[in-house]
Amino acid sequence: MTSNVKVAMGTASPQSAVVLRRFRIVFNAIRTHFKQVEKQVGMGGAQVWALSVIRDQPGIGLGELARSLDVHQSTASNLVKGLLAKGLIRAEKGRADKRQVQLEVLPEALALLAKVPGPFEGVLPAALDKLPAQTLQQLDHDLAELIALLKVDESSGSIPLADL
Repeated sequence: MTSNVKVAMGTASPQSAVVLRRFRIVFNAIRTHFKQVEKQVGMGGAQVWALSVIRDQPGIGLGELARSLDVHQSTASNLVKGLLAKGLIRAEKGRADKRQVQLEVLPEALALLAKVPGPFEGVLPAALDKLPAQTLQQLDHDLAELIALLKVDESSGSIPLADL
């Protein structure tokens, strides 16, 4: 397979330079999308995604929102606090368990979501969902190997891309 990506020469091998360039393309696509979202609606991509999940699952609780976004519960809580402060959602105590909150969008949120360009969850999750299962499995394996070589804390994987 030939590549149409230009190789920047330096200390990296030609193949690793091509892969690095591809990572840059992916990161720039992500950053561009979230900049467009923020420009269009005046709030970050993570809040927009959270808002869309709350809209799609009226009455969702904080824990379920965190699972839907694949973030830590404290991150989901901070997103909800911001949405509450902006008057885009309401939080009501659960009927069965008063410690639980149920989240619902307000009309202002629906108007805001109508302005959002592209997928609410971001361009990378949307693109990954379109890949065949075998490709995803190979990509997961290869990225796990890369992460091991980087020797990084994998807990950063729960930080939304929009917040990086």
